[in-house]
Amino acid sequence: MPDAYDAIVTVSLDALAGEFSEYRTHLLGVAYRLTSTLADAEDAVQEAWLRLSTVDRSEIRDLKGWLTTVVGRICLDRLRSAAVRRERYTGSWLPEPVVTPLGGAPGEDPLDTIVRDDGVRMAALIVLDKLTPEQRVAFVLHDAFGVPFDEIAETLGVSAATARQYASRGRKAVADANPPPRASLDEQRTVLEHFMAALASGDLRAVVRLLHPDVALIGDADGKARTARQVIHGADKVARFLLGLMVRYGLPLHEVGQAVLVNGDLGVLLPDRPGDGDHLDLTRRVSVFAIRDGKVTGFYDVANPEKLTRVTL
Repeated sequence: MPDAYDAIVTVSLDALAGEFSEYRTHLLGVAYRLTSTLADAEDAVQEAWLRLSTVDRSEIRDLKGWLTTVVGRICLDRLRSAAVRRERYTGSWLPEPVVTPLGGAPGEDPLDTIVRDDGVRMAALIVLDKLTPEQRVAFVLHDAFGVPFDEIAETLGVSAATARQYASRGRKAVADANPPPRASLDEQRTVLEHFMAALASGDLRAVVRLLHPDVALIGDADGKARTARQVIHGADKVARFLLGLMVRYGLPLHEVGQAVLVNGDLGVLLPDRPGDGDHLDLTRRVSVFAIRDGKVTGFYDVANPEKLTRVTL
């Protein structure tokens, strides 16, 4: 009898695991969009599976909705604890980049699917990171994934009216920030080719012409590598900073960098590069750009080695 019972339980769990696997990519996308961190996203999905395996499946009418809500609740806890950790972070904080190959058809890796979502582009996640945990969960779950406010309210431990208010405030903050929309890859490629050529020429005016007046350069290293410690604003300041780097590192980006997709947008992966008597060592990093009106409006440099452990290209 115990053997028969164990066999039934095994079959039941296998069937449940099969159902869960159908939504794993979706859940990973939800969790990454909520936390901006792949490790937290994967942990949240795994914890959702563990919770599912302990409940009566027959009591769940909409498995995808149930799992989405559970992941939202788990991510809310992680966002609250992350807010405390980031207070001790050195310099600016950027989302962990999702780096995938440039060109070719999407593979079986869930990340290839996730990066196609416009909401996970770097410029969009940076805005989400400025929301409170409650605003972010309410806004993302409702506006991006259609979770009803009564379920969001249960997740947040508030009334449905308060959940609506959180989402409304998040929506307004995103609208006010107005992150640049995702440009087509063809446009990105054209702009960045001209931009790299201007940098290589050392012509300050040529570089400035290709930068949006509101351009911002943000570096993330947590004190573990060299990058901009503070956000640099304005075309002239950003151009001078980048041209200075070209001199200090002797850095021909078009020669040493590998073109990749970073959160679905065109970026460059720079490997470790030893310096010489005239130039500094360059540590491994991923840089990605945002385009608006045919010009570079965002330059995001992720140099924190802890955020590059999954980059294997």
